[in-house]
Amino acid sequence: MTTASDTTWQPDAEVIARANLTGLMETRNLESYAALHAWSVSDRAGFWGAVLDRLDIVFAEPPAVILGGGDPRHPDWLAGARLNIVESCLAAPAHHFAVIYSDRGVLHQMSYGELRAEVMRVANGLTALGVGPGDRVAIAMPMTQHAVAAYLGIIWVGAIVTSIADSFAAEEIATRLELTDTRWVITTDFVDRGREALPMYEKVVAAGARHAVVVGGRIPLRGGDLAWEDFLGPATAVDPVICAPDVVTNVLFSSGTTGAPKVIPWTHLTPIKAAMDAHFHQDVHPDDVLAWPTNLGWMMGPWLIYAALINGAAMALYDDVPGGEGFGEFVAQAGVTMLGVVPSLVSVWRATGAVEKSDWSRVRVFSSTGEASNRDDMAYLMSLAGGAPVIEYCGGTEIGGGYITGTVLEVAVPGTFTTPALGLDLVILDGEGAEVESGEVFLVPPSIGLSTTLLHRDHDEVYHADVPESEGRPLRRHGDHIERLGPGRYRALGRVDDTMNLGGIKVSSAEIERVVSATPGCRETAAIAVSPPGGGPSLLVIYAVPAAGVVPDVDAWRVEMQAAIRSRLNPLFRLYEVVAVDALPRTASNKVMRRSLRTGYEGRS
Repeated sequence: MTTASDTTWQPDAEVIARANLTGLMETRNLESYAALHAWSVSDRAGFWGAVLDRLDIVFAEPPAVILGGGDPRHPDWLAGARLNIVESCLAAPAHHFAVIYSDRGVLHQMSYGELRAEVMRVANGLTALGVGPGDRVAIAMPMTQHAVAAYLGIIWVGAIVTSIADSFAAEEIATRLELTDTRWVITTDFVDRGREALPMYEKVVAAGARHAVVVGGRIPLRGGDLAWEDFLGPATAVDPVICAPDVVTNVLFSSGTTGAPKVIPWTHLTPIKAAMDAHFHQDVHPDDVLAWPTNLGWMMGPWLIYAALINGAAMALYDDVPGGEGFGEFVAQAGVTMLGVVPSLVSVWRATGAVEKSDWSRVRVFSSTGEASNRDDMAYLMSLAGGAPVIEYCGGTEIGGGYITGTVLEVAVPGTFTTPALGLDLVILDGEGAEVESGEVFLVPPSIGLSTTLLHRDHDEVYHADVPESEGRPLRRHGDHIERLGPGRYRALGRVDDTMNLGGIKVSSAEIERVVSATPGCRETAAIAVSPPGGGPSLLVIYAVPAAGVVPDVDAWRVEMQAAIRSRLNPLFRLYEVVAVDALPRTASNKVMRRSLRTGYEGRS
């Protein structure tokens, strides 16, 4: 079996000559990637100006100033500019492929010209409904060609996408609709998974959605709801709504350390960060085909749209669970050249061998995000495409992409990062604010893509309050535990706060505890994520205190809690173990010490 110890990737002369990074280095007369990164953080205005030129961002009015404002926590990016970022998404030649998608096993292609026509149909349909600038329209459906057209069409007319994952239970959908006061939801009748058709429209109705547009047509609709075909308008061109760069285009959700999700706005600026990362770190070119199993409820869904389309490439969308042979064949048939993954998916492939029969010889770059990687799993992934590199990619919704990653100019070692993302820098601090080799990572702002506002919460309180400075520079809290292994080599060790990544989805301990708290016989619970002994995706463990006089039955509790998580939160979250304890450890102020529970669990023999 291939292991991390005997698998690394070294770029050859052809890769180096072709790389987008090499082109930028040549224009700047820089001889190394290290020098390029140093320039990108010492002259951030110069760097982002170069990015705008390389990505050929379309402006109705170009910026007068790239970076203004004295406080790096509240920068003024692209002052004076006017744009609609969707124009940059549709600028490639009309005959080039934009979307390659699977529909019940049959492969289809949609050109940029066809995608633009579908976006116009969505825009005209929305206008007929009275949807315009500032209105919020949710998308709650799988990542399909319809979802992509809907996403771009909403932003084209100046409205705001509310991103909702199709895996969420009705209760969680309702929370997100209420937090954003969203009036319309674009959804589908069912989500087809293998031989199952899972109700989706039914969940949206149960969530209290006021109005819905429904793709599918297999069930009757409520009065006032519309079938997709009846909603779409003509393909007649309609002018985009032109905005200032900081106008909101999309609201997404990310867990904090309380039960309510953070509501994070993306603007016309955020896609520039996503496209830049893809251009330089994943080395995306116009002849590439990008696949990343995801949906618009998570940041990687919008990221994939911008990463592909602003770079003039194509995206490949699979319409089923990516764990089996069907996905392996889809990657081969669609000609995928950049394949994104979450580590837990790679673990499934390795355990089952499901994709090993497929020809992945066209894959030249993998990228992995969402969870800490298992090194041997990533070595296995590299072997599936003849040793193609894995660009590890760690970031967040509030970043619009990654803060630490890799490049095709450097040696790729499974499960490790090589560099902070271009335009960003980081420091690793201990609890006393001193720089260390293993500790909590803090970002050095500013960067295009970094959020500056939150809905319903104080942004500075979340990201900047009580954060130390570094060499006179303000820092930004992120919450990841990072270890520097040596010069140009890092690895992720999970979260340092009470947030966890389960299957690539960020969720807070409080959210988990809220849905398992009613388990019969339990007095209180604490949810933690622990790293498996060999590293890799986190495991969900719940500590439970029995009610007075109750003899704990952890097997029964586990079944009950898993059912509650599945029905009320997200069926993708898997409960690894329930541990019964007499009491939960607490601080003097009565806060549960989850970090102590994690340390104790991981230290068990």
